[in-house]
Amino acid sequence: MSTDTIETMTSPFAGWAEHAKRELGRSGFRSGRARAAVIDLLALQECCLTAQEIFDGLRASGQTVGIATVYRVLDQLTQQRLLQRLEFGEAARYEPILPSGEHHHHVLCGDCGRVEPFADSPLERELDRLGDQLGYELEGHDVVLRGFCGDCRTDS
Repeated sequence: MSTDTIETMTSPFAGWAEHAKRELGRSGFRSGRARAAVIDLLALQECCLTAQEIFDGLRASGQTVGIATVYRVLDQLTQQRLLQRLEFGEAARYEPILPSGEHHHHVLCGDCGRVEPFADSPLERELDRLGDQLGYELEGHDVVLRGFCGDCRTDS
């Protein structure tokens, strides 16, 4: 993959918070302070977070939300298909699902565990082509590249 095909990532989730709250209301969930705090924090992120990172972020901003509540909210949002649960590294990570279907992929450092987002339009086209070739109407996909970041990479 050449770097000239990779698009620069910015925080894509700003509009997601209102969408998520609206969809939860349509599904019969009452609004709650803790759920709103988790949703608002996720909407400010550029990439996926662990439950612990969400908990720590809420505490740092003065929110008093328990870790069990964070997990409960993450489970609700995942069940409502508003969040994607990503399994890589030592802990599950969570990322908003945008109603437009727009998304990005991830690169994971095998040493320090840093996760960074990336998008690549030619890769998306190739995955769509592959789904067609296999006779599938693809609903989604996850791409995780694993390697070593610039800080951890050894030059041998």
